[in-house]
Amino acid sequence: MPDFVDQVVLHIKAGDGGNGCASIHREKFKPLGGPDGGDGGRGGDVILEVDPNTATLLDYHHRPHRKAPNGKQGQGSNRDGANGEDVVLAVPNGTLVKDSATGEVLVDLVGAGTRYVIAEGGHGGLGNAALATTKRKAPGFALLGEPGDELDVMLELKSVADVALVGFPSAGKSSLIAALSAAKPKIADYPFTTLIPNLGVVTAGDNVFTVADVPGLIPGASEGKGLGHEFLRHVERCDMLVHVIDCATMEPGRDPVTDYEVIEAELRAYGKLEDRPRLVVLNKADVPDARELAEMVAPEFEARGLKVFTISAATRDGLRELSYAMGEWVAAARANKPVEEPTRLVIRPKQLGAAGFKVRRVNDNLFQITGEKPERWIRQTDFSNDEAVGYLGDRLERLGVEVELAKLGAKAGAEVVIGPMEGGYVFDWQPTLSAETVRQGPRGSDNRLG
Repeated sequence: MPDFVDQVVLHIKAGDGGNGCASIHREKFKPLGGPDGGDGGRGGDVILEVDPNTATLLDYHHRPHRKAPNGKQGQGSNRDGANGEDVVLAVPNGTLVKDSATGEVLVDLVGAGTRYVIAEGGHGGLGNAALATTKRKAPGFALLGEPGDELDVMLELKSVADVALVGFPSAGKSSLIAALSAAKPKIADYPFTTLIPNLGVVTAGDNVFTVADVPGLIPGASEGKGLGHEFLRHVERCDMLVHVIDCATMEPGRDPVTDYEVIEAELRAYGKLEDRPRLVVLNKADVPDARELAEMVAPEFEARGLKVFTISAATRDGLRELSYAMGEWVAAARANKPVEEPTRLVIRPKQLGAAGFKVRRVNDNLFQITGEKPERWIRQTDFSNDEAVGYLGDRLERLGVEVELAKLGAKAGAEVVIGPMEGGYVFDWQPTLSAETVRQGPRGSDNRLG
């Protein structure tokens, strides 16, 4: 079983709103008590929140389906239904949220406590007490609750670390992070020992910073070879890159300068890392031939403007100088960096004065109506109740739907679809009169329906 997951598809369902209640107050000696049906409760939201104590998406790998509770139905005596509780999902700092279908980035969650409502609960339906008017004093219907949002999102973790260790497999990155910090990564003498990014906390004098050990890269990693294509994204948020180069390798065609250039080529191909400063660490200096090679190639790296450290992670030789150099650079970078603030979520209000719907003529006898209001009203209507259907007709008429249909040449009996062509609500259109001019029948009925 995996113990680290940095990418997962999450299936989310917000709570549905509770239905409104159609009730008439009944009390001795008060035969006309009036409507007293309460509203339905709102469905619970699904919220993503950055939690500093969460470091992996493993929990969502095991349980990818998350659902918020529904709102409760309204009741008589003007009792509103209870709202469904929100479900708060803790995610690590640096989690990118994408639409799993389109790949569109929805939000980048950075900063402890940052919250994002990923799925909104449905509104509760109005009870008949709220629907009463001077013309309709005792409605025999209530509105249904609206369904909550349902969607699939991809959570992608990008580690938030100060320093990233990059290099070929078996270059000694795991040994180095184990020697610098209290991290306990797996260490062995075969390639791709590290299968997950390791994070370690390093203390160098007054400076405390985090180091990420990124799994080994090979030529073609940016194109999907090896493991690097899965973990290069963990380097994006790091402020500094440290090339860990194996000076004791016996593989043909490899030397410290070539290794550096190969890794740099992969970083350039991946992109977004050109502005990161680099350090070069020549590792395994405890091997005599490796130390000699390090002394030979160090001037070449320095000629390129790179600071070079010759170390041995096994004997800890040179680690103090390296850790203090990284600590000083991290401290300087933090001093020049603006204070990290939680992700700023921008709310864009909808344009005022919009018609709210569109009518499209599909063919001579078929018309389609789309828009937030009419589609929402369809979801709220109890089609088993004739009076509720009549109320829907009133709303559509007041919105101007009938006028638009007439302008497009719709005749009585024309087929009209509200919503998508597949799955929308279909009815035969009959021009109607407003409810205000129609004599009301018994509750739950509407004379216009014949």
